[in-house]
Amino acid sequence: MNKVPMTVAGEARLREELEKLKSVERPRVINAIAEAREHGDLKENAEYHAAREQQGFIEGRIQEIEGKLSSAQVIDVTKLPKTGKVIFGVTVELINLDTEEEVSYRIVGEDEADIKAGMISVTSPIARALIGKEEGDVVAVKTPKGEVEYEIGSVEHL
Repeated sequence: MNKVPMTVAGEARLREELEKLKSVERPRVINAIAEAREHGDLKENAEYHAAREQQGFIEGRIQEIEGKLSSAQVIDVTKLPKTGKVIFGVTVELINLDTEEEVSYRIVGEDEADIKAGMISVTSPIARALIGKEEGDVVAVKTPKGEVEYEIGSVEHL
């Protein structure tokens, strides 16, 4: 099985969600099913069918999270040597050479990516162009609007 890179924070979020699903959501749905069963005829009991459907979603999500955690390779970038090189987990400050605009991205696992929070997937075109480069390097990134050149301003291990 291939290991999937994940940050420490990403693993913590998944473990927290898994714990909530198992200790809060699963018992709540089991109680809702038991309560709906007490109302009698299950064929025409909308509450029962809704609770069973919700139970299916919860169990599916539990399996999905457990699968992700079992194949995760958790990388704590703060424990890696600071070389100025772009690797998984670092925060990279980029300077657009055309507009002088600065942007900052953290390179994270696919499940952790959230562009609005400045977190990009390690498999994204920007991250793939950056991996292995160093501070001061100029990187060309293919975007839907054409090629954009960025200078790597800084690489931080946060």
